[in-house]
Amino acid sequence: MPTRRAVTFGTLAALSLPYLRPARAATVDDLRQAVQRFDQLHAILVQRGEDVLLADAPRGRGLARAANIKSCSKSLLALLLGTALARGEVASLSARLGDVAPALLPDDATAGAADLTMEDLVTLRGGLQSTSGGNYGEWVASSNWVAYVLRQPRVAPNGGRMIYSTGTTHVLGAALATATGQSLLELARDRLWRPLGIDIPAWTRDPQGFYFGGNEMALTPEAMLRMAVMVRDGGAYGGRQVIPADWIAASRVARTRSPFSGLGYGYGWFLSDSGWMLARGYGGQVIAAHPARALAVAITSDPTQPARSEGYFGALMRLLDGPVLALA
Repeated sequence: MPTRRAVTFGTLAALSLPYLRPARAATVDDLRQAVQRFDQLHAILVQRGEDVLLADAPRGRGLARAANIKSCSKSLLALLLGTALARGEVASLSARLGDVAPALLPDDATAGAADLTMEDLVTLRGGLQSTSGGNYGEWVASSNWVAYVLRQPRVAPNGGRMIYSTGTTHVLGAALATATGQSLLELARDRLWRPLGIDIPAWTRDPQGFYFGGNEMALTPEAMLRMAVMVRDGGAYGGRQVIPADWIAASRVARTRSPFSGLGYGYGWFLSDSGWMLARGYGGQVIAAHPARALAVAITSDPTQPARSEGYFGALMRLLDGPVLALA
C-alpha cells in the first residue's frame, strides 16, 4: 500500500483548491495570487505537516523536471559534512584542512590556509578573498580550482567575518571527497538522495575531477521540497534519520551574519529572525524550513536573473514571512 507521502507527491500535478481544508482555502488562494505577481518565479511548493497546500509552476520547467539550484547546494554540502562527522570520517569541526586533506594544499598556499578548520569552511569564514561575484569567472577558468582558492590573499583571519565565496565551499567539498574516499556525487546519492527517494544527475566537475562544491547541482522542485521537509523534521524523513538530529540543531544556531542580507548563518544555512532555515541560490532558488510552524517550502526561479537581498530575494522573504507563515 502506498504511503501517505507517496500519494501526496503522486497527486501534485492535480492539486487544486477542492483538496484544501475549507478554513484555509482563502489563505492559500491569497498566496497563489501573490505568487502570480512574481514574474521571476518558476515554481513553488508549500507543505504544512504532511499536507501539500500549494504546488504551482506558473512558468519554467514544471514541478518534476530538474532545475539548477545554484548555491542552495552549499547548504546540502553542509548536510554531507554532518554525516562525515557522525561517521568519524572527519574527526571534528575543529579538524584542520592540513590534517583532513593535506594533498589539496599547494606549495605556495596563503599563510594559514592549512589551519582552516572544517567549521571555518562551512560557515564561510575562511578569511581569503572571495572567488564569487566579479572574481568568479577567473577562478573557474583556472587550471586548479582548489589551489586557486588557497592562494587568494588574506582579507580576514581564519574564523573571522563571513566572506561569501563559492571557492570556500568548493574546498570543503574537495576535503570531504578526500576524507571519505567518495566523490560528492556518490556521497549525495548515498546519504541524501536515496534515503529521500529522489535522484540527482551528475553535475560540473573541476579540472582535478572534484564535483563542484557549492554550485551547479540540479534538483526537481518536488525533490527540493522533500529536502525542506527533512530539515524541518530534524533530519528525519519517512521514518528514517537521514541526517543526525544534533547536526540539524547545531545548524540552526547562527555562527555569523551575512553582510548582504543581514540573515544569520549557521552550518551552511541562512537563518531568519522569523524562524526560517534557508538554502539560497542565485536567481531566487530557495529551500526553506520553519520547524516551529511545521512548514516546508521549495521555490525555483529564473536562474539567469539576479535575486538581491534588496530586490527579488527580499520580496521572496516577505512572501515567506507574510502569506506563507499565515498558513500555519
